Amino acid sequence: MESPIEPPEGDWWSEKVNRRETIWLGISGLWAMTLFGWMAGWTQFGEQNQIGETLEVSTDRYREKVTAFADRATETERGLVPPDTDVHVGAFRYGFDGLPAVLETGTEYTFHLGTCDVQHGFSVRQEDTLSKQLSLQMLPGYEWLMPMEFDEPGTYYVVCNDTVGHK
Repeated sequence: MESPIEPPEGDWWSEKVNRRETIWLGISGLWAMTLFGWMAGWTQFGEQNQIGETLEVSTDRYREKVTAFADRATETERGLVPPDTDVHVGAFRYGFDGLPAVLETGTEYTFHLGTCDVQHGFSVRQEDTLSKQLSLQMLPGYEWLMPMEFDEPGTYYVVCNDTVGHK
């Protein structure tokens, strides 16, 4: 082969592969399998991935759950104080229902996340440290039970990080 741009002549695909190429193909294949295994394993053993129970629920039923939560919660100037450790957040076009919630630092809450209409993004971030944020995706027809604990006191903002409002 004289030029890498021009196709090789003859029956090149039937020629034996050079020993060095075989070694490098083996190393790269082994490395690819290692990275794939690492990626799959890290979702189970790494602490950065949010895993929680998901339940199938109709959008109407989920809207009823969020409304019942808001009715049971104590309303203050700062927001809704949940009656227990369950916090229901319902996303809808251009907003969230069940928020703002007033939570205690160091207490683990179970957030029930769901959407009443279309797919929504859910980002939680603190006012002063915008680099620390949790971003999740919520889909209609599912309720995601997500355990969360807030270690630092302060105001946390919930932002929809997805373009919604039109089909």
